[in-house]
Amino acid sequence: MSHDSEFIAFLKTHPNYPATEALDRLRLTEYARLDVNRQVYLDYTGGGLYAESQILRHHRLLSERVFGNPHSTNPASLASTELVEHTREYILRFFNADPDEYVAVFTANASGALKIVGESYPFDSNSRYLLTFDNHNSVNGIREFAHARGAEVTYIPVALPDMRVDASQLDTELARPRKAGHNLFAFPAQSNFSGVQHPLEWIEKAHAHGWDVLLDAAAFVPTNRLDLSSVKPDFVPVSFYKMFGYPTGIGALIARKEALQKLHRPWFAGGTITVASVQGDKFYLADGPTAFEDGTLDYLNIPAVEIGLKHIESIGYDAIHNRVAALTGWLLSNLAALKHSSGESLARIYGPAVSEGRGGAVTVNFFDQDGQAIDHRFIEGEANKVGISLRTGCFCNPGAGEIALGISRVELDVCFTRPGHEERLSLDDFRLCIDGKNSGAVRISVGMVTNFNDVQAMLEFARGLLR
Repeated sequence: MSHDSEFIAFLKTHPNYPATEALDRLRLTEYARLDVNRQVYLDYTGGGLYAESQILRHHRLLSERVFGNPHSTNPASLASTELVEHTREYILRFFNADPDEYVAVFTANASGALKIVGESYPFDSNSRYLLTFDNHNSVNGIREFAHARGAEVTYIPVALPDMRVDASQLDTELARPRKAGHNLFAFPAQSNFSGVQHPLEWIEKAHAHGWDVLLDAAAFVPTNRLDLSSVKPDFVPVSFYKMFGYPTGIGALIARKEALQKLHRPWFAGGTITVASVQGDKFYLADGPTAFEDGTLDYLNIPAVEIGLKHIESIGYDAIHNRVAALTGWLLSNLAALKHSSGESLARIYGPAVSEGRGGAVTVNFFDQDGQAIDHRFIEGEANKVGISLRTGCFCNPGAGEIALGISRVELDVCFTRPGHEERLSLDDFRLCIDGKNSGAVRISVGMVTNFNDVQAMLEFARGLLR
């Protein structure tokens, strides 16, 4: 089938795609470097791409004004404070969060936001930490704070083939919070492994049973609107580079004021206090988000966040979401149809096989004509040769990876208790432990300025693996 006939077939199955044509025009002007450099970028879950205008607007702002450390009241400092606080307000407006109910705390990234919650949440022996198997490692890491303070930690598994949660098991766990303590439930709005989008209705269901809710929105908000006037999680970590590429190194913890008051920081730092004394051995934390922003904020880059948010608004989430859904659907159906001459399927998809209820992250492994897995590192190396940027590994999501790859608890226990593995375990050691099984997968993720040609390039690469 020719490229033109394939595009016609694509339009027949996805008739709304032409309504996203503005993104093709945007790519020609704002993202021209993709085609100039013959790059097929398919790692949007790893990081978004910035528009040329974002860089130019930020550069103009920096070149025309004088900004100083905001921890002062001189003119240069006040200029920085004004932009930082305006950006803070704009973040809440972008997510439709009532400023009387929510605050935005600046962090280095979503992981930094999660660390604040983990180290400060009032876990004790009367607490529970409940989370789904498919959380990012930065959410998994909170369990170490919970364990250290005697809290009960419970994982809810996801099941193949779609890698969704058993709703009845979730209901059972949500119905049994610890009545005498604090209870925290964490899940991703969109899995960065399988692309599954979990029901946001879980938030109020959990609230009804007395849970605080941490919604990891890092993989969700690049292509989906999160409206915090209609769903009200207590803690929402985001990384802005995943949304619009620039700046890196700035994220936020969007938190309900009521929930933020429950957090008790284990230390203080410059910028987080009103008064600290050496002789008096005393300190007083500042109110609101300032108490959680250690040291001096990245005040020169924070204004670029507002520029990026306005860029997303100028495009509109409907166009972004519809484009990603159409291209993801085409990618999924065509990958699933590829078979070797032996009849063996080329690709095994981990997650929903259709675009409904999922995002643009498509995780697969490729298999040869005898049904043997092709090493994901080989796939990445071959893709690199033809200018395709995708991602391999487990994407900091071990729970989803263990389910997808069929790695059992028994295998893991045997591996982790082998002599010499108590303190250190390399990735190569782990591969040997699991006895030849895949230790990772290939993630192809489409995003805001992916086009049909990008997806076709990936499919042509995949067809080259057929025997």
